[in-house]
Amino acid sequence: MAKYIVSARKYRPSTFASVVGQKALSTTLKNAVKTQRLAHSYLFCGPRGVGKTSCARIFAKTINCEHPTADGEACNECASCRAFNEGTSMNIMELDAASNNGVDAMRDLVDLTRNPPSMGRYRVFIIDEVHMLSSAAFNAFLKTLEEPPSYVIFILATTEKQKIIPTILSRCQIYDFARISIQDMIDHLSYVAAQEGITAETTALNVIARQADGAMRDALSIFDQVAARSMGNITYASAIESLNVLDNSYYSRLLEAFLSGDVLKSWMIFKEIRDKGFDAHFFINGLASYFRDLMVAQSPDTLYMVEAGDDVRRQLAAEAAKCSPAMICRAMSLLNDADLNYRNAANKQFLTELTLAKICQLSSPSPSEDSQGEGQRLHPIAVTPQAAPAESRQPAQASAAPAAPPVHVPSTPPAATQPSAQTHHIPAATPRPAQPRPVNRPASIIGGIGAPRINTHPSAHQPQSSAPKADTPRRTSEYDDAALITAWDRYMADHPTETILVHTMRACKPHRTAGDTWMVTVENAAQRDKLTLALPSLLEHLRNAVSNDNVSIELAINEGQPSPEAWNEREIIDHMIETIPDMRNFITEFRLTVR
Repeated sequence: MAKYIVSARKYRPSTFASVVGQKALSTTLKNAVKTQRLAHSYLFCGPRGVGKTSCARIFAKTINCEHPTADGEACNECASCRAFNEGTSMNIMELDAASNNGVDAMRDLVDLTRNPPSMGRYRVFIIDEVHMLSSAAFNAFLKTLEEPPSYVIFILATTEKQKIIPTILSRCQIYDFARISIQDMIDHLSYVAAQEGITAETTALNVIARQADGAMRDALSIFDQVAARSMGNITYASAIESLNVLDNSYYSRLLEAFLSGDVLKSWMIFKEIRDKGFDAHFFINGLASYFRDLMVAQSPDTLYMVEAGDDVRRQLAAEAAKCSPAMICRAMSLLNDADLNYRNAANKQFLTELTLAKICQLSSPSPSEDSQGEGQRLHPIAVTPQAAPAESRQPAQASAAPAAPPVHVPSTPPAATQPSAQTHHIPAATPRPAQPRPVNRPASIIGGIGAPRINTHPSAHQPQSSAPKADTPRRTSEYDDAALITAWDRYMADHPTETILVHTMRACKPHRTAGDTWMVTVENAAQRDKLTLALPSLLEHLRNAVSNDNVSIELAINEGQPSPEAWNEREIIDHMIETIPDMRNFITEFRLTVR
C-alpha cells in the first residue's frame, strides 16, 4: 500500500507553469533565467501559503539547470536537477530563520558562502521567515548580503516585510506575491480532485476556497479534510457541515425579514443560527459580508466582485434588486458599529438582536437620514395576519364616530419637555377628540455652525387653543439694554446653586442684534447645552422683567479666540489679589480657600 501524502505536499508546484495565481511573477523570474540577468539577493514577500518558498526552490533549481528549456523552465534531466529532485543537492541550502535567528547562525551561514559550488554555477541560500532574525543577526548578515561572492545568490522569504530593516530591503530585489483568487483555487482544486478520483461540486469547492482566504496551501488542507469526511464525494452540504460554515440561505431569509420589518422573525432566525453553535460575532461579520455582496451585486458592472460561482451571483443580483442602495449602506454601517462595540458589550446577544431590530426598521415608510433610527416612524415588531383586517376597519369606525369640534394642533412641537403652567378645562359634554402624539424634531440651526435657534414664542412651549384668549394680550413695552442686563444679573442671583449656569451667564452677557432679538455667544457646546436647558425659565424671567413677550435669544459658539471674560473662581481670586493690595493678607489671615 502506497504511503499517503497530503495534497499540499503531493501537488506542490515543481515548475513555474504549475505555480497557481502568480503568473506575472513567474514570467518575470523565467525571463531573468533566460536572459541570465540574475541579482545576488531576492526578497519574496506575501501572505502565507501563496507559493513563496515553492517559487524560491523552483528558481534555485532552474538557475543551476545545465539544459534549461526555451521558456525558462528546468529540464529535470541533468545531474543538478536530479540531485535537487532527490534532495541531495549541496548547492541549494535552506535555513529556517524562525529557529536560527541568532548571530551564531548568521556567522555559520557566512562561512558556508566561502565554498564554491561542487556542481552547477551557483550556491543558492533560501532563508525562510527572514523577519524572525534578531537585529544583531541582521547586522552580521548585512555585509555579506550586500557583496556576496559571485557564485552566491540569496533568496529571502517572509510574510511580514514591514519587520525587515530598511538596509536589508535596499539590497534586495523585492517580489510581492498576491493572494490566490477564488477562481484560481477552484480550478486547481478541480484538477486535484480529478487526479485523486474524487467527485466535487463547484459550489463545494467555492466554500473551501473562501475558507482558505487566499492561501492555496490552506485550501488543499481543507480539501483533504472535507474529502475524508465525505468519502470521496464532496457536496455543498457536506462542505458546509464539515467546515461549520453558515449557509447563505439564512442570510436570504434574514433579508426577507428585514424588508418586511419583522423584528421577531429575524430574532428567531438568529436563534436558529446560535443553536447551531455559531458565535454571534461570527454571525455579525458574515451578515456584513453578505450586505457587502448585495451592494456590489446592485450593478452588472460590479457583479464580478462577488467571489462566488455564477449561480450564487445570479441569486445575489435578484436579492439586491429588492433593496435600495441607501438601505444596504445603512445596514452595513449598523453592522460595522456592532462589530466595533462587540468586545465591550456586556450582553452580546442583546447587542446583536438590537442591531437586527434596527436593520428591520430601515425599510420604514419615513426613515431618518441617520443610522440610529431616531425620529422615524417604526414598523411593528412582528407581522401578523390580523393586522390588515384591523387596519381596514379603522376608516369605518372613524366615520361612525360622532363629529367632534376641530382642535388646533400646533405644527411646531415643544422645544422643551417641561410641563405647562396653564391647564385647559374641557367640558364633560364635549367628546374628547383623539390628538396625535407630538414628534420630537431637531431644533433649527442658524447663525453659523453649532448655533441653535430657540423658538421663544409661547406657542413653541405649549399648545395653543384655536381662539386666542382676550384676557392675555401680548406685552410689547419698550425697554433699554440696561434693563434686560439687570434682569439677566438678577436671574443669576436667584440661582446661586446652578454653578455652571451662573458661570456661563457671567461670562457670556447678551447683546441686542435687532429689535427684541438678543445674541448670546458661548465658548463651547457644554455651555450652550446648559444654557439651552435653562432658556425657557430664563426667557420667562426676562419677559416679565421688561414687560415684553417678544424677547427672544439666539445661541452661538465662539469659533475665534477664547473670551477673556470666561474666568473661573480661581482666576477671579487671582485677579482680585493683583488689583487689591490687602486681598492676599485677608485671604491668608482668615485661611480662605476656593471650593
